[in-house]
Amino acid sequence: MASGRSTASILAFLFAGLVLYASLYPFEGWVFRGQAPWAWLREPWPRYWTAFDVMANLVGYVPLGLLIGLAQIRNRWPAWSWPLTALLPVVLSLGVETLQVYLPMRVPSRLDLVLNATGGLLGVLMAGLLALTGTERRWDAMRLRWFDPQARGSLVLLALWPFALLYPAPVPFGLGQVAMRLSEQMDRLLADTPFQSWLTAGPSPLPPLGPLTQSLCVMLGLLAPLLLAYGDMPSRVRRFWLMLALIGTGLVVSGLSAALTWGPDHAWSWISAPLWLGVLLAMTGGLAAVFLPQRLCAALLLLTLGVLLAVLNRAPDSPYLAESLELWEQGRFIRFHGLSQWLGWLWPYAALVYGAAMIFCRTDQARHPSRN
Repeated sequence: MASGRSTASILAFLFAGLVLYASLYPFEGWVFRGQAPWAWLREPWPRYWTAFDVMANLVGYVPLGLLIGLAQIRNRWPAWSWPLTALLPVVLSLGVETLQVYLPMRVPSRLDLVLNATGGLLGVLMAGLLALTGTERRWDAMRLRWFDPQARGSLVLLALWPFALLYPAPVPFGLGQVAMRLSEQMDRLLADTPFQSWLTAGPSPLPPLGPLTQSLCVMLGLLAPLLLAYGDMPSRVRRFWLMLALIGTGLVVSGLSAALTWGPDHAWSWISAPLWLGVLLAMTGGLAAVFLPQRLCAALLLLTLGVLLAVLNRAPDSPYLAESLELWEQGRFIRFHGLSQWLGWLWPYAALVYGAAMIFCRTDQARHPSRN
């Protein structure tokens, strides 16, 4: 079922924006050095490089090429446009490397361009292979068995959720804590104005979250993607299997985040009794929600996210979180810092908007019979 609004098209557009953001972060210190923007193309090949940088530049563009290729297939672009499709990641990389000329923290190089172009080409070839083998058609048929045809938004959000979990959070699965950052930004913006006292004057800092409150946040953080998926899933049996898959994915990705931050030996150091209690409560709630109508699941999604965001945004940052963020900001993950940060901040609010749309903009949902 091809459509110009296919999930692949949306994800390709979003991924291109995320690549652009990650490549130019932190967008500070722009300077004109008096040289032509394309002068870096004549520079010698870099003498020093790391395996991490090579893999990041190569693998980072594979999903982009894959998504662009899948978008071409779903939108039924003509066959002669495949070479142009393969050139899109190259054009993006060329533009990014050129912009990096004006950023002191970035060093453009032909090696990065070649690696990005190779990764994008590999992704496009993978998309073509999926089409030739019929895998793309089988995936489309499976998607329609699992989700409603209009479930593009929820699929995009579910695909982004694991990446949002990579950024260190105050509580496992506790996405969306932005109040303190917004307060700091507003304080800088209103500095030396009469309005600054309106922000700084307030109650004394709140104590850290207690164990039971942490369990509550873990439960709500896991229930949010489950209810989001349930809102676009009529089958109860498939809801159950998706619940197991999402919770398992969340645990694995959180362990990966800890391993990236502290090292492989500390991948599971964040595991605690409040966490397991929260996971158990989330599985209990997710199992109960399996039997609920889709619209009610969407309504519960809004309630779940509302409570989670209210609790998290009244909680202070922990020293453990501050140290984790410092490692991300100063270590090799600086290029992914802003990318994962924004995903972790904005994912719950995007899910809120989509949940409201499921309730108020889909009049046919109430007449959609549940299927086992």
